[in-house]
Amino acid sequence: MVFYIIPLILSIYISFTPLHDWRVDKYMFDLSNPLQNYQDLFYLVTHDPDTWKVVLTTIVFTFVTLAINVFGGLGLALAAYLMEERISTFYRTLWLLPRMTPIAVYSLLWYYFFHGSAQGILNNILRMLGLVDEPIGWGTDPRVLPWGAWMVIIYVNGLVGVSFGMVIFYSAFRSLPRERVIAARVDGATTLQLVRYILIPSIRWHLVFVTVWQLLSLLTTYAHIFLLVEWNLVDRWWSTTWALFVFNTAFTGVLNQGLAAAAATILVIIGVCLGLITLKLLGYQRMMVEPRGEL
Repeated sequence: MVFYIIPLILSIYISFTPLHDWRVDKYMFDLSNPLQNYQDLFYLVTHDPDTWKVVLTTIVFTFVTLAINVFGGLGLALAAYLMEERISTFYRTLWLLPRMTPIAVYSLLWYYFFHGSAQGILNNILRMLGLVDEPIGWGTDPRVLPWGAWMVIIYVNGLVGVSFGMVIFYSAFRSLPRERVIAARVDGATTLQLVRYILIPSIRWHLVFVTVWQLLSLLTTYAHIFLLVEWNLVDRWWSTTWALFVFNTAFTGVLNQGLAAAAATILVIIGVCLGLITLKLLGYQRMMVEPRGEL
């Protein structure tokens, strides 16, 4: 816990200082204008086109990937549960591979798939089908920006999140009493009715947990996108999320640690609010489930 709390407190403190270029001796204890970094950050978001690209990319990436992760994971979990006898353990385990594969290896595989040269796997497939004449730089070609860069980072991160959601939802379905499902089948319920009126309502709190957890994870996504940007697979600004913007501001380019700390603090505030919402919802669930004592 110490390794989280101390850096968090230090980061919040730095956000009130003009620290830049790592001049700790000169700026670390300067609190003459504590809100300057937040004012500068607001100005960048509202006036700087590149920073606005970061905000827009973060919004699109977060909510589109969130929808894919939650609904994709739920769909796969339903398929695995309803066709449990026909789907082997091997195929259920196969969906865990994106999450179990090291980040660098996983990103490198998709780097070759989306590569903008004629050697790129996707470009080769499209050329063989006669759909394109020239190779397309999916994350860098102006003809397909910004959606090309968004497609790459959403797809690469989406598979990881889908596998996580599938594991949680499938475990939730397996914990349900089989008698309830069998009784519904005996009463003539169709698969759609079974899913809509029994299975989904029974795991609604798992849905809340996965949605909020994935949202927090996506807001802080860094490694996959960083590797794709460093390998020049995607356009820098149209693939920079808020977490990567914090890193770039602190360690590359302007080297403004105070501004980066302010941006990180905003991200922490959003995360804390989402966490409190989750705790409140889960606490409400326990209150509704736990039996009350008699008066």
